[in-house]
Amino acid sequence: MLIPVIIAGGSGTRLWPMSRKYLPKQFLPLTSDRTMLQETLVRLQGMEIGKPIIVAGDEHRFLAAEQLRELGVEADIILEPEGKNTAPAIALAANHVIQRGDNDPQLLILAADHAIQNIQAFQKAVVRAKEISSSGKLVTFGVVPTEPHTGYGYIKKGDEGSKEDEYQVASFVEKPDAETAAKYFSSGNYLWNSGMFLFGAETFLSELEKYAPGISQPCMQAVKQAHTDLDFLRISAEAFSASEEDSIDYAVMEKTDKASVIPLDAGWSDVGSWSSLWDISDKDSLGNVVKNSDAILESTKNCMIVGDDRLISTLGVDNLVVVDTKDALLVAHKDAIQDVKKIVDAVKLSGSGQHEFHRVVYRPWGNYDSIDNGARYQVKRITVKPGEKLSVQMHHHRAEHWVVVSGIAKVQRDDETIMLAENESVYLPIGCVHALENPGKISLELIEVQVGSYLGEDDIVRFEDRYGRTE
Repeated sequence: MLIPVIIAGGSGTRLWPMSRKYLPKQFLPLTSDRTMLQETLVRLQGMEIGKPIIVAGDEHRFLAAEQLRELGVEADIILEPEGKNTAPAIALAANHVIQRGDNDPQLLILAADHAIQNIQAFQKAVVRAKEISSSGKLVTFGVVPTEPHTGYGYIKKGDEGSKEDEYQVASFVEKPDAETAAKYFSSGNYLWNSGMFLFGAETFLSELEKYAPGISQPCMQAVKQAHTDLDFLRISAEAFSASEEDSIDYAVMEKTDKASVIPLDAGWSDVGSWSSLWDISDKDSLGNVVKNSDAILESTKNCMIVGDDRLISTLGVDNLVVVDTKDALLVAHKDAIQDVKKIVDAVKLSGSGQHEFHRVVYRPWGNYDSIDNGARYQVKRITVKPGEKLSVQMHHHRAEHWVVVSGIAKVQRDDETIMLAENESVYLPIGCVHALENPGKISLELIEVQVGSYLGEDDIVRFEDRYGRTE
């Protein structure tokens, strides 16, 4: 049985300001109308696979669950208490599939934030890799390079193996400088390291125990001590904290004698920067890419324009990346876009929080948009999905006014229940216990005005919550 394991962790800072800590690129629709996580699942359609596993961070659990629900896909979602790189994440999944009783499971390890343009070629490579892994090999997919790229690690091909397109792994190589990358490219002996793998769960765990017991043992214990929470599997944070932090390349693949590589020529990209997204996107006659935006481009060439809800206009520019969100604007030369992390670091130091949250923040019940704020007030537009309910809560430092814009609101205020229709409002004084619910069939939209001495999200005391967010 082939089990997809999709690694969906990571903060996605290289695609800031669209991608942020609490809404990273794997949960964004960057290459199509579907998110990158959804695209990763869709490209497996038509293959014989078992129930997928998603490994994600706790802060992204509801995003992952909602996007799976939109696709109609059932999967086990494993929550990592903290990110420890790929080797522990894969070890959790491998232990879980064995524990849940899958028969001789083969694991297809995929990242949730990669793009692949030729799905047929990808699926054929997976079939070949499964044939190789059935003989006890740990197979990695090496992307056939299209240029001497300095942003990827490389895999040097060794001797040919016994199966079609199989090569032994001679070595893994770090990201090279431009001169070295040119030598790799011209030699024809090197492939880009895609970070995708296929191997038997038991074979991988055996090699992990041999070469990285500091990962193997804690992860095995973490899964044994796991418990379910709603639709999620929460592993033991205490047991997992003892695990070493390492990538699968360093922990296993560079040390094992069972590593094989097969070439993958399928239009792969890790979408590691805005320029990478420009590379794989459809362009107009002047090389421009426009996404999610009304745009007026005059004397503009080879630019990447990404918007939100405002008109973007450019005049007399070339080779730029322009990314506009509700609360941040990035303008950069494509040749410098790899250094966007310097901007993110500066944003962190500013204390604005714009490296973590968008102005629109998504919650399991819907979302809110912080449309205005001042020293003692904040205004939000709140959208609650049909049938959903916010937690029963109270605040020590702020009062709230709710005005319904559309839909029906069921409001709990201390001991009373109030039904509000469009253009009706309610006042919630400091310290009152309250909750908001949408009992209707359409989305509920309301304007919330907060007034008080402290307006932080941590001034929420939750008493009941259907999403398990109470202490």
